[in-house]
Amino acid sequence: MRLQTAIRAVFPPECLCCSDRVESAFAICGKCWGDTPFVVGAICGLCGVPLPGKAERHEVLRCDDCLSIARPWQAGRAVFVYAGNARRLVLGLKHGDRADVARAAGPWLARAGADLLAGDPLIVPMPLHWRRLLTRRFNQSALLAHALARETGLQCLPDGLVRVRATPPQDNRNLEARFANLQGAIRPHPRRGAQLAGRKVLLIDDVMTSGASLAAATGACLDAGATGVCVMALARVAKDA
Repeated sequence: MRLQTAIRAVFPPECLCCSDRVESAFAICGKCWGDTPFVVGAICGLCGVPLPGKAERHEVLRCDDCLSIARPWQAGRAVFVYAGNARRLVLGLKHGDRADVARAAGPWLARAGADLLAGDPLIVPMPLHWRRLLTRRFNQSALLAHALARETGLQCLPDGLVRVRATPPQDNRNLEARFANLQGAIRPHPRRGAQLAGRKVLLIDDVMTSGASLAAATGACLDAGATGVCVMALARVAKDA
């Protein structure tokens, strides 16, 4: 008996959401899949939030937020709406040591951002401040970035950016305060940031809410000489979710 077969016999794969048995590891069962708010159909081309109606071929739509907020990046995508099963998966990854969620997310991110992968972009995760990293022991965005790199064969630069200031939580801040809170907090890594120069960059984060963090990270990439930046989040907060 092969080792992998033996392991599956002793530890059969379980659904990431409900722990029911599934056919393959790092998967969601059929019932939970139907209850998980994957982003499908018409979307905002800058932040990936789902939009009502149907987009015409090659039509680029904008949500209300992206019509009123200047986005320094070129395009954005998201796998989920941040609600229901998706919210539980993200929180499990972020606070529950659920690295299996990041492993599963590689193919999901690749599908959601298929049109952003052209041109050999450099995959760069959103950085954590060193004190937060010490407490959490891992950067969940870096786990997602590595999973996408494994799935696509693209290069990942996990420490291309650094968070030089420990910013207070964004909760209960208005839009203006969220952006002000991130001002100057993210910069290119003093040594490895040079690898961003002349490259198209794909920024990866776990959740996009206002876009303030991604805007600060995009600015840092452009300051380092990146030729363009696209962004992708595992989940996008939607106003009506």
